[in-house]
Amino acid sequence: MAKGSAPATDHAITGDDTAIELPTHPSALFAAGSGFLTSAFHAYGTLSSDNAITRITECAEVGGGSTGRKATLSVEYARNDPHLPTNLFVKFSRDLDDPLRDLARTQMQPEVRFAELTRRPGFPITVPTTLFADYHAGTGTGILITERIRFGADGVEPQHHKCLDYEMPSPVEHYRTVVKSLALLSGWHRGGAAGDVIDRFPVDLQAATVGERPPLCEDKLSRQLSRLAEFADTHTGLLPPNIRTQEFLSELSGQVPLIVGGEPALWQHLGASANHIALCHWNANVDNAWFWRDNDGRLQCGLLDWGCVSQLNVAMALWGALSAAEISLWDRHFDDLVSLFAEEYQAAGGPSIDRGELAAQVLQYAAIMGATWLLDVPALIRTRLGEPAKAMTRFDPAIKDDEAIRAPLQMLTNVLNLWQTRDVGALLVALR
Repeated sequence: MAKGSAPATDHAITGDDTAIELPTHPSALFAAGSGFLTSAFHAYGTLSSDNAITRITECAEVGGGSTGRKATLSVEYARNDPHLPTNLFVKFSRDLDDPLRDLARTQMQPEVRFAELTRRPGFPITVPTTLFADYHAGTGTGILITERIRFGADGVEPQHHKCLDYEMPSPVEHYRTVVKSLALLSGWHRGGAAGDVIDRFPVDLQAATVGERPPLCEDKLSRQLSRLAEFADTHTGLLPPNIRTQEFLSELSGQVPLIVGGEPALWQHLGASANHIALCHWNANVDNAWFWRDNDGRLQCGLLDWGCVSQLNVAMALWGALSAAEISLWDRHFDDLVSLFAEEYQAAGGPSIDRGELAAQVLQYAAIMGATWLLDVPALIRTRLGEPAKAMTRFDPAIKDDEAIRAPLQMLTNVLNLWQTRDVGALLVALR
């Protein structure tokens, strides 16, 4: 199917909430024009009945992300309103030209529900203003139209890309701001402010993932850890010294049964921690945030990309926010960030939680997720970069400029460093 072609259906797909016919790709949106946008914004309640969109001045498809197609959109209104943004961002749930990406279309359903939740009075954190959002559950067809964040303009910092924190000014300040926002949302929910709407976000811890999670098995893990030990010996510039030692890697290999046995125990443990369950952003890395300073010079942030939003164990949200940070942040500031989350969570209406237990759950979750998703990084680097990688560091352009390599490498480094410095093996024993 060619890019921009019509969806594989012979009938209109209308949203479950607004009954508006939903375009499935940028060309269809542009063809539907200002009339569609006016009707959609009227139905959603963001545009008054005596106002209209008169013209689309820009509609351009943009790449990126792991789900759906996306576009930038600029519009003109019949009557200007300071509360109505003119530069917009459009996210489609579907990618009808890529069957694998299209499988992730259901991830938009909670995003659409969350967009509605953000319109409640007193919503506690900053998110992009939603102009229209709707979803058709029967086909997984949805569209989300929000304000476009103008990185590097109007006081907003340039976007901070994942796993480039060494180029970010004041990283700890940025992570404190993100962690505080996560805690405010979770505490607001647990304090009852979300009301019955929260029932639309069921607790399903294992659904918070992009793609189907591969099962852990001892034979595969043993092979991966053996390859990791070889990689650590031959690619000395890509891993820090403390996680390249024979002693640590041998100890890690001996913990394969703990890792495999720890997975079902982990999910049971995380789900049983009732005070730790709250509405969360699953992946609040700094590239899913924007930052600015208020009139008093204090750093503030808003959070983007709410795919997989649901009620989670808050330890999962903390790992999602910190997983791409530098190991120095983990070494020096992890405990302080856990305490900050717990304090702000309780102050916003959530229950009191034990800091030590929360830290342990973050580390346990990180260990299982690392074993599940990240141990193929050595194979990835060998396949993509070959022999030259043996002489590289993570600052080499071939790695630094390729997020698909630098991000999993940094996340694997974090998991291994935590394993070595925080005795994660003992924490896995504690799950039994």
